[in-house]
Amino acid sequence: MRASRLLSVLLLLQTRGRMTAQQLADELEVSVRTVYRDMESLAAAGVPLYGDPGHDGGYRLVDGYRTRLTGLTREEAEALSLAGLPGPAADLGFGTVLATAQLKLMAALPDELRDRTDDIRQRFHLDTSGWYAETDPIPHLAAVTDAVWRQHRIRVRYRRWKAPQEVTRTLEPYGLVLKSGRWYLVAGRPEPVRTYRVSQILRIQVLQDHFERPPGFDLAAHWHSYLADFDARRHQGDAVVRLSPQILKQLPDLMEPAVARAARDSAGPPGPDGRVQVVIPTESVEHAVGMLLRLGAEAEVVAPTELRAQMAQTIATLADTYRHPPTPV
Repeated sequence: MRASRLLSVLLLLQTRGRMTAQQLADELEVSVRTVYRDMESLAAAGVPLYGDPGHDGGYRLVDGYRTRLTGLTREEAEALSLAGLPGPAADLGFGTVLATAQLKLMAALPDELRDRTDDIRQRFHLDTSGWYAETDPIPHLAAVTDAVWRQHRIRVRYRRWKAPQEVTRTLEPYGLVLKSGRWYLVAGRPEPVRTYRVSQILRIQVLQDHFERPPGFDLAAHWHSYLADFDARRHQGDAVVRLSPQILKQLPDLMEPAVARAARDSAGPPGPDGRVQVVIPTESVEHAVGMLLRLGAEAEVVAPTELRAQMAQTIATLADTYRHPPTPV
């Protein structure tokens, strides 16, 4: 365990440069005192480490030093065999590069690990696209990717859901995120960082203006925070609903995870008719009506009153429509 941690310290310093004891402790999930002991052990083993004191100090390796510890364990080789996503890599223009890198990796592995990773690839396939959704056309993804790499501002004509639907924005592209088969651009304007769906970019011009990324900006951390905030903003209310036992079991297949999870966690004891009362989050009355109509007669809205009334009105209109023969074309 300790040997693996010491190797991790070396690789972190080699790839990231100067790091403080606290940063290393956070990364390795150990105490700062443990980091100090590890540094003493590495120095005693002859690793050329320097510790710079002060607020901007930290540990670093002597310039030019590279560790030769490149062996892979069986578990690491298996994990790397699942790391490649050919579709997204091709979207970004890295399809050929990825294939070449995988060939080099396979060639460098011992026979046992090479056979093992080949078996893994034959048994597991990663598909990031969602069900029942066509792939978005993304003609401007290559230009966006280039701007992200070179840190050049872009001017885009963008289609959004609210009026005016088409707007022009000058953006600082910080990174790209693939979510459920769709590409999203995280960018500043340089107002607060926002998210843009790449397929909704109608036109793009990569400018010559260079920008600097915000110090310490972490794309993954920002994305997780964005998703949490997105859910908090869109779920503005709650609905009390009585569900049949059958539909309660099917809810994970019919509703988004947040709704199914809330129903499961809030479910009360069955009533005389076997139905269970639950509380689920809603975005708006209009959205909730469409969502709950999918459950048919297996669900009854109890509250709020406005939602129950809107459900009754919609169902009455549907009943009136289907009560009469269809209108001839």
